[in-house]
Amino acid sequence: MTYLQRLVRSAKAFSQELTRVSSKPGSPPPKKSKLGIALGGGFARGLSHVGVLKVLEEENIAIDYMAGTSVGAVIAAAFCSGVSARELEEIAKMVRFRDFARWTLSRYGICNNDRMQEFLPRVVKVKTFEELKIPLAVAATDFATGEPVVYRSGPICDPVRASCAYPGMFAPVSIAGRWLVDGMLGHAVPSSPVREMGADYVIGIYLNAHWVQLRGPRHLFDVIGQCFSIAQTRMSAQWRKDTDLVLEPDVDGFSYDGFDRSAELIASGERAMRAALPALKKFLEAKSPAAKGLLTKADAKPHLTAA
Repeated sequence: MTYLQRLVRSAKAFSQELTRVSSKPGSPPPKKSKLGIALGGGFARGLSHVGVLKVLEEENIAIDYMAGTSVGAVIAAAFCSGVSARELEEIAKMVRFRDFARWTLSRYGICNNDRMQEFLPRVVKVKTFEELKIPLAVAATDFATGEPVVYRSGPICDPVRASCAYPGMFAPVSIAGRWLVDGMLGHAVPSSPVREMGADYVIGIYLNAHWVQLRGPRHLFDVIGQCFSIAQTRMSAQWRKDTDLVLEPDVDGFSYDGFDRSAELIASGERAMRAALPALKKFLEAKSPAAKGLLTKADAKPHLTAA
């Protein structure tokens, strides 16, 4: 028997033994690692989320859980309902601020997002959370108590509208007698809800951009937006603790309503996700949560900003 034949026989014997041990009665099957994605808010800048999903889709990386805040809730709801990243890219080319918002004289906000009641059914293929292909959590904030509110069941439309109700800009949304505003106040990046759903590895996408440049604010939106941007930055430790991989697509220089620059925003999300692929694949290749210890500390919680 040649050396090569002996080597092949040894390899076959090892494979058979491995199969025998793994198939022993009572031995639990290997547990598949669960990947969760948390999409933060950012108005038009949130279109960079589409770039992140586009890369994951191209790499055939399955997402097990998703959560979204504000525009992140809109994109996550559509994706979880079965809309592909490529389809979202096409939708992004056509969508404008007027498609889901209108100016109003309400004392509760200078805009109303009630147009979302017509817009969402056009981009989300189902009506309830239970019908989604991927489990989803939508983050909002109780206006009276300040408590984070997370929706995971029932109708989708109103929770997404509430998650998008940016204070001062959009009027609060009432659900079952409870007044709700933008989820960013409770979960700027909803990593904790994704972790609670069962994700072993959580990617959080944070759109960290100042609303104003050194020249100062242009209008009320800039004043409100910049204040919240400062607050979100200071509170970021709350959601980072439940995030294994933080992506910060470069969205500086994009206005809150810059939907006409969708191609650039999506490209920014793609760059951020591609830069993070080595760390993500290293975890996924470990196959089991028990093997997560194979990652180095640097690999486990990398912080990546797309240039």
